[in-house]
Amino acid sequence: MINSTQVSYFALAAYFDTGLFKYLYFMVIMSLYLFIVCANVLLIVVICTNRSLHEPMYLFLCSLFANELYVSTGLFPFLLVQILSDIHTVSASFCFLQIFCLHVYGGVEYLTLAIMSYDRYLAICYPLHYNTCMTSKKIAILIAVTWLCPCFLLVVVLSLITPVKLCGNIIDKVFCATHSVVKLICSNTIGINIFGLIASFGTIFVALNVILYTYLHILRVCFSGSKETRQKAVSTCTPHLASLLNFSVGASFELLQSRFDMNSAPNILRILLSLYFLTCPPLFNPVMYGLKMSKIRALTKSLISNICY
Repeated sequence: MINSTQVSYFALAAYFDTGLFKYLYFMVIMSLYLFIVCANVLLIVVICTNRSLHEPMYLFLCSLFANELYVSTGLFPFLLVQILSDIHTVSASFCFLQIFCLHVYGGVEYLTLAIMSYDRYLAICYPLHYNTCMTSKKIAILIAVTWLCPCFLLVVVLSLITPVKLCGNIIDKVFCATHSVVKLICSNTIGINIFGLIASFGTIFVALNVILYTYLHILRVCFSGSKETRQKAVSTCTPHLASLLNFSVGASFELLQSRFDMNSAPNILRILLSLYFLTCPPLFNPVMYGLKMSKIRALTKSLISNICY
């Protein structure tokens, strides 16, 4: 048994020899990463530089896009290095940093989607009180909470994991994840597992309750309101619901994989399912919101035209 502070590296066992195809995979991953960076940066610039978009809904979107950039930077460069490498190892310090990055992303994403549903609830159900309720101070507090709460929870989780003794250093994934390291702990992990479950499902429970409550009220208003109200609800809620469904499906795959034995499933399938919630939302969200929201679409076209000409 060795203390985790003395572990110099972890071995990532999910990688397999792909021969010359590794260069093809490298180009695909690189293309995806460049697209994610360009698309999310473009929309952040559009929102920040246009005063007409300095509204709560767009500011929350800006936070969402920043989160997509954050997780992509924590994952894609790492994958690119590992794809070209013959030995798939990662230093212990970087592994814990990646755990922090990827798990904070999950919490921020869900909580941001929850406050976006709350914002739509106020705009559709209480339009006359919207500006009074959604002040600049309240927006700043909501965005700060969505980032600080997951950061605090992950600091606690890592403070529980790093001092304990490990019985190995092999992680059966293509990136570092909390539960993969917890499985290597020699001693009893009931306390760490309980806190991890409370942190994970507590975040999901809070976010899901907010989303369900707000959308039940939005549906009630839509059915009893005018055609204009229904059109407004559909145009602003459709991208949000699509983002929520996309992320929830991916997060569910990852939670099930981390908690249950999936060794019977093909290795490539396990890799794809584990990467789904880290890669698809950063790809999907900027495209969805950029195409579906008319103000963002028009201003994005204008900015691209100015740059090109």
